[in-house]
Amino acid sequence: MRFALSVTLILASGMLAAQEPLPGAGLAQHPFLYCGEWQDRGHSDQVMYIVRGGKVEWTYAIPGREEYGDCTRLSNGNIVFSRRFSASEITPDKKIVWNYDAPPNTEIHTAYPLGNDRVLLMQNGDPAKLLVIEKKSNRIVKELVMPTRNPAGIHGQFRHARATKAGTFLVAHLDLGKVVEYDPDGKELWSVAAPSAWAAVRLKNGNTLISGNQHGYVREVNPAGETVWEINKNDLPGFPLYTVQEVDRLANGNTVICNWAGSLPQDQWTNVVQVIEVTPDKRVVWALRDWKTLGPASAIQLLDEKGVPENGDLQR
Repeated sequence: MRFALSVTLILASGMLAAQEPLPGAGLAQHPFLYCGEWQDRGHSDQVMYIVRGGKVEWTYAIPGREEYGDCTRLSNGNIVFSRRFSASEITPDKKIVWNYDAPPNTEIHTAYPLGNDRVLLMQNGDPAKLLVIEKKSNRIVKELVMPTRNPAGIHGQFRHARATKAGTFLVAHLDLGKVVEYDPDGKELWSVAAPSAWAAVRLKNGNTLISGNQHGYVREVNPAGETVWEINKNDLPGFPLYTVQEVDRLANGNTVICNWAGSLPQDQWTNVVQVIEVTPDKRVVWALRDWKTLGPASAIQLLDEKGVPENGDLQR
């Protein structure tokens, strides 16, 4: 097992203590795209990163009042991302080639490509809507009204939604505490209780991988709604989960967890491991903690995973 060589000093109980080396190779473990909400609690620009060879290769900043919540690099190198009050597609030379502005009193925290010509959006609001946008014309080609617990509590309604290979929509209802699969017309097909569900993805084995925001968990459930694999807040010794945002299943069966730190006081953020990769038997093979380079972790895409992202190939 490789270990990150850098050792950081932290202030704990009034004394300086050295953090233990972490599993994996730090920033050099994988090439990846990375974005996160509430960097510096919104007091400075929010930054999206591409990291290769252990170094930041590319960045793009947005104003602090906005939030990165979803980011996907396409096979052509462009990136589709959400930014709270809009969703955009940007080229490697930082030109915006598509943009959708959220209407007043709405927010967008899902922006996921559907092929090369469409984007799936979840628009929090009263009412909340799942939208499919045709990029060329910015025409809404599908609009499904989504139930919410509190129509006025816009910010806390949804984070991620995804389309499945079957053409259905898998929606993490953050405020209702459940994951629901809808058919193309918005009819509920399947649901499972999932406290503060932040994200959900349909795996190739037919199960559903879910992340729990405030409760700090990762859970895989089968079509019967039974939990067949899970990691809870304190199941990984030395790597507590705080606010779990995006989770990804890799081709080798490992799971990558974005461990967001915003639920803690900011002076404690540097103690938090931002990204954790675990094997099916829950062995940590990569733990990334680099607050000098990166901000909080909401979404990550490993760029050494094979497949065409806009075709849903990375949803395993």
